[in-house]
Formats: sequence, structure tokens, C-alpha cells
Amino acid sequence: MIQHGRQWLYMRWLDAPVSVLVAVLLCVMTLFLAVSIGSVSIPFLDIVTITWQHLLGRPQSQFSPATVTIVLSIRLPRVLLVAFTGAALSATGAAYQGLFRNPLADPYIVGVAAGAGLGAIATVALGGVLLLGSLAMPLGAFVGALLVVAGVFGIAARRNSYSNNDLVLAGVALGTLASAMTTFLMIQLGRQTNQLLAFLLGSFATIGWDAVWVVTTSVVVGMVVLTIVARDLNTLLFSEEEALFLGINVRRVRWLTIGGATLMTATAVAFHGLIGFVGIIVPHSLRFWIGGDHRRLVPLAAVYGSIFLLIADMLARTLVAPQELPLGIITAGIGAPFFLWQLLTSKRSIA
Repeated sequence: MIQHGRQWLYMRWLDAPVSVLVAVLLCVMTLFLAVSIGSVSIPFLDIVTITWQHLLGRPQSQFSPATVTIVLSIRLPRVLLVAFTGAALSATGAAYQGLFRNPLADPYIVGVAAGAGLGAIATVALGGVLLLGSLAMPLGAFVGALLVVAGVFGIAARRNSYSNNDLVLAGVALGTLASAMTTFLMIQLGRQTNQLLAFLLGSFATIGWDAVWVVTTSVVVGMVVLTIVARDLNTLLFSEEEALFLGINVRRVRWLTIGGATLMTATAVAFHGLIGFVGIIVPHSLRFWIGGDHRRLVPLAAVYGSIFLLIADMLARTLVAPQELPLGIITAGIGAPFFLWQLLTSKRSIA
């Protein structure tokens, strides 16, 4: 009974608007902590001062040029991109879980990941690196993801009336085909396999401010779209028939949700590769504590997704320093045991 009371109080606290503010403040603190940790440790207050003076356009003569460069040109853009990537994957996972009424749905469910991987590898195979330089793989990944999703919609839309199952099945089919083609191209490329594997497993090794602005813009646009459909997603948790009875345009909600989610996921994947479990673990855990109201779930999932991926990135940079682990390995190592633990404990509480 005491445990139930604690859970009730915790859920009531999460329902309060202050929970969003607390989550944002926690995310900002984690972000600055991530900037301070590295091969060269930088004090927390120095990072705040350098960032604030840069925003105001003031000179930063009290700090060495190397310190300013590390903060503003190397760590800060990387950390911001990690944060927005975590927000994109987690918020998208929350929306997909509501749309497909499946707690295991993730941002890659309609073939985004497979299409992005194929696009990146195909760009390298076709010599795009010689023409586009460092933007070749991100651009190829983005185009590949959008093409696969467009193919999924094209296949499903050939029927007069299609369901979520049609989208999932089409995504599985095209995703499997894209993965097979990716494997074939990687075998043919040979020498560049290590670089390609690093990208596919999630690499933030070469990140600049251009990538941050692109991903930030896509996340903002995608979050606006998901916020618009959040209330309708609550209705879809029951059934599509009930939603139609209540006057919800199910097809419009489906298109907007997948469109906004695909934009965020494809852009994030284009710059960081494939990172699993973020879009499953974070929204699924929050749904357990605060329920399925997407008006609160989607924004909170975005914030806590940022925190989760920032922590994972710090581990990726420090566990085997000076080497760096692909971020996808860290998220899988954290996510899989945590997910299994949560699954076992939830079953016990039901029993």
C-alpha cells in the first residue's frame, strides 16, 4: 500500500507543469556536464562563461584560444547534436507507439533506418564523397530514408483503404530489401568497411555547426507537427473505428504523424547513423509512469531522450579513452538490460 502511495504521488508530480521545467533544467545541466568531460577537462563555470560571452559577442581573452576552440567548435556542436538527436528519436518513438498501439514501435518501423543506411553506402559507392565531401553520407542517408518511406506509402496507398498493418508490412519488406542491398555494397567497397560500420553504428566524430542547425530545424518542425496531432493520438489508443466515430480524420493523423516523425528521424539518422533503443526505452518508461496522454508524453519524451543520449555519449567518449565507441553500442548495452529488467518487474507487479 505504501508503494502504491509513493507511485501515486510520483505520478501526480509528473502530471504537474513544473515537471517539464524540471526536466529541461536537468537536460541543460547534463548538456554542460557533457561539454566539460573529455580528454581535457574544462570547469563547468568556464563553459557557462565562454558560452554566455560568445552569445553576447564579448571578447574571451581570459581563456586560452585552445579552450575556447574546444568548447565552441568541437564539444558544444557535438553535444547539441546528440541532445537534439535523442529528442528526435524519443519523441518519434512516443508518437509511433501511440499511432501503431504497440509499445515496441520505434522510429525505424517504416524503413527509415534501412533506407538511410542504403543511401549513405550508395553515395560512397557512387563516388559522392569526391563531389560533396563530408556532406556526402548525410545527404545520401537523408535521401535514402525519404525514398524508402515514400515507397512504403506508395505501396500501402495503392489500396483504397489501408491500415497501420499495411504500412508496417510494407516497411518490413522494403527495409529488408534495402538492408540486403546495403550489405552487398559494403562487401564490394571492402577497404572502407570500418568507416561505414562506424557511421551505421552511430558516430559523432566529425560534427559541425551546419549539422546542428539542420537537425535542430527538423526537430522543431517535427515537434510542432506531433504536438498538433497529440490529442488525436490519444483517441487512436482505443481503436480507429472509435476515432472515426468521434470525428477524427484517421488518415490525416496517420500522414501527419509519420511525416513529422520521418522528417526528424531521417535528418537525425543522416548525421549520426543508426542508434537503437532510444525511441523504445525512454517513451515506454515514461508511459509507465505518466500514462498515455501524448500531450505530456511527447514533449517529456523529447527532453528525457536528450538526457539519455547525452549520458550514453559521455560513456562512449570515456569508457575506452582515448578511443571512442560507436554510440549505438552504448545505447544497446544500456537499453537491452534495462528493457528486460523493466519487462520482468512490470510482469511481477501485474501478477
